[in-house]
Amino acid sequence: MTAELERVLVVTAHPDDVDFGAAGAVATWTDAGIAVTYCIATDGEAGGSDLTADRAQVAQLRRAEQTEAAAHVGVKDLVFLGYPDGRVQADLELRRDITRVIRQVRPQRVVTQSPERSYDRIYASHPDHLAVGEAALCAVYPDARNPFAHPELLAEGSEPWTVPEVWLMPVAEPTDYVDITDVFDRKLAALGSHASQHDDPTRLEPLLRDWATRIAEQGALPPGRLAEGFRRVATA
Repeated sequence: MTAELERVLVVTAHPDDVDFGAAGAVATWTDAGIAVTYCIATDGEAGGSDLTADRAQVAQLRRAEQTEAAAHVGVKDLVFLGYPDGRVQADLELRRDITRVIRQVRPQRVVTQSPERSYDRIYASHPDHLAVGEAALCAVYPDARNPFAHPELLAEGSEPWTVPEVWLMPVAEPTDYVDITDVFDRKLAALGSHASQHDDPTRLEPLLRDWATRIAEQGALPPGRLAEGFRRVATA
C-alpha cells in the first residue's frame, strides 16, 4: 500500500492531537512526496489554563499554532470544522462533514483517533477523541463510498470515494510502526508550536522520547530507534 500511497487524510478532534500521535509519521510521508491533509474538528478553545483568556481569541490562536506545527512536518492543507471544543458528538452532522472532506481529498489512507476508551491511559480517551474517531470510521465506511449517504454532498458535486485503509492512534497493540528517529526533532518542533498548551515546554522532549522509545521496542526496531505505532484497519 505504501508504494501506491499518494494522499493521506488525518482526522482529529483538537489542534495538537495529530502532533502527539502522528507528526513523526506525517513528516516521513511528506518527505516521500505524499500529500497530507489535516481535518480538525474543533478549534481547541477549551484548552489551556488561562482563565482570563477570551475563548474566541484562544480559538484563533490555536488555529495559528496548528498551522505553524503543520509546516514543521510538511503539511500546508488544513481544514478546521469549527465544532465546539468539549462537546463533540459522533452524529450525522459530523459524519457528513468528515465525509465531505474525504470526498474532496480522496485519500488512500485516513489516520484518526481510536474510538475505544483506554483505561490504562485515560488522557488519550478524551470524549472528543472518541467521538471524532467513531465519526471518522463511519465516514470512511459506509458514508464516503455510498452515493446515497448525505445526498446533499452529491448535489454539491462531492463524488463518492472508497478509502482502502484507516490507521488508528493511539492503540495498545499496534499493527504498524513508523520509524521516526530521523524526524523526531520535527515532531518536537511541531508540538512546541502549541505554546498556549504547555506550561512547562521542557517536559516535552523527555516525555515524547520515552513514548517513542517504548513503541519502537514494542515494534522490535533496533536499539536506539524511535517510533510511532498505529492499528491498521482494512476498509476496502
